Amino acid sequence: MKFKTRLLITFFTIILLPLTLAVTAFLAIGNYLLKEQEEYGFRNSDYNVLIDPTQASRVMSDEIFFEVKDRLADDPDALEDEEVLESINDRIAGKSSYIIIRRNGGLYYTGNEVASSQIFDRLPDFEEDNIDSEISQSIYYDDMKKQVRQMDFYFGDGSQGSFFVITRANPLISRKLFVDMAISIMVILFFTSLFLTQWIAKGVFDPINQLNKAMQNIAEGNLEYMLPDKQDGEIGELYRNYEDMRLRLKESTDEKILAEKQNKELVSNISHDLKTPITAIKGYVEGIMDGVADTPEKIDKYIKTIYNKANDMDRLINELTVYSGIDSNRIPYHFHKINVSEYFGDCIEEVGLDLESKNIALNYSSLISPDTLIIADPEQMKRVINNIIGNSVKYMDKEKGEIDIRILDEIDSVRVEIEDNGKGIVARDLPNIFERFFRTDASRNSAQGGSGIGLSIVKKIIEDHGGYIWATSREGEGTCMHFVIRKYQETQD
Repeated sequence: MKFKTRLLITFFTIILLPLTLAVTAFLAIGNYLLKEQEEYGFRNSDYNVLIDPTQASRVMSDEIFFEVKDRLADDPDALEDEEVLESINDRIAGKSSYIIIRRNGGLYYTGNEVASSQIFDRLPDFEEDNIDSEISQSIYYDDMKKQVRQMDFYFGDGSQGSFFVITRANPLISRKLFVDMAISIMVILFFTSLFLTQWIAKGVFDPINQLNKAMQNIAEGNLEYMLPDKQDGEIGELYRNYEDMRLRLKESTDEKILAEKQNKELVSNISHDLKTPITAIKGYVEGIMDGVADTPEKIDKYIKTIYNKANDMDRLINELTVYSGIDSNRIPYHFHKINVSEYFGDCIEEVGLDLESKNIALNYSSLISPDTLIIADPEQMKRVINNIIGNSVKYMDKEKGEIDIRILDEIDSVRVEIEDNGKGIVARDLPNIFERFFRTDASRNSAQGGSGIGLSIVKKIIEDHGGYIWATSREGEGTCMHFVIRKYQETQD
């Protein structure tokens, strides 16, 4: 729920809930107090009698007295009709009131026998001066908590009559009502505050505490702690932002851990691969120094071997340099227009001599137009060819090795295929060979060695040239590397 909605609900709850409960409490308490009076034969359905009994009694009795005077003016015997008296009494019976008719000092009629027996002997005497008076006599009996209004008159036969309106006017009821209502309002406000506090705590403070706990886990390095995605509004949005942050931090941390692992593996691989040629170089140098190479032919062989091992070391160091460039995306490129036939012809000559010394036959075929051009960096493209052929040589398991290089025309592009007859790659490893540090040989003690970054460098260079590369292989039969480079086409004006 949004904070704005929550505040509106809180605002209206603070106003409406206490008001509703206060009205309910007033009605309940008022009804209870009114029922208490029934013990004395009184009934009340008018809350004015509770709030201001004196004023209520005066208004009510004046209305009755005016009516009675009008009746007596028309018919002096009107108050001798019991039905008329019952009718008048019924009208005020619901207002904690009743009437008493006194005739010649004796009780002629009463609307409440129980209550009238207590007060009849204390009623004021008949006074002839009150007959024509417009102000009715009013007496309050404090010990009985009753308000008495008196109107004197003569019956038709001339006998003295007094008409009394008796109202139960207990001020304690009003005070008790006030005290009870005050207590009720305090209870209502307490429970309203408690309800709103619990509601706000559950909707605001609990989620914030959960978020605080989550942030503490982040600070302690625990990126696995997840917040429940069950909130809506601003809290829900905050939770989702936290989850996005957590996932990005986790991804960044995982990448950092992976990079550190790969760097350690790279250092280990390079160290292993450097150790082999260094050991060989030391051995051949010691042979020359100790006179083991005692003929010009042996000396020439030892020097060539030292030279080849130094080249291997140089290649490994170059791979490490290129790898650092890949990691920072800063491989230096110098693009030129290159004639494909001429370029690959030169490469074949250079590579062929080295392969011939290793008893590996190199076959070359070009099926493209002699004037076909591409835009490429000659040095980086040479690195691609050398890395692919180097892998073929490294994993060659045949006595008579063969490497075929084919240049194919694909209309807008040139496809280069470099295929060998080595031991091939198992199907499960084929999708992973271009990943950094992936090695098909399971043991670092294998004769092939290698840093595991050669093909990842090849893929990066080809992609930076706007091309793509893939491999096909059959285990035991050989592997073929395919890469495609778009042709250069002159723009026509």
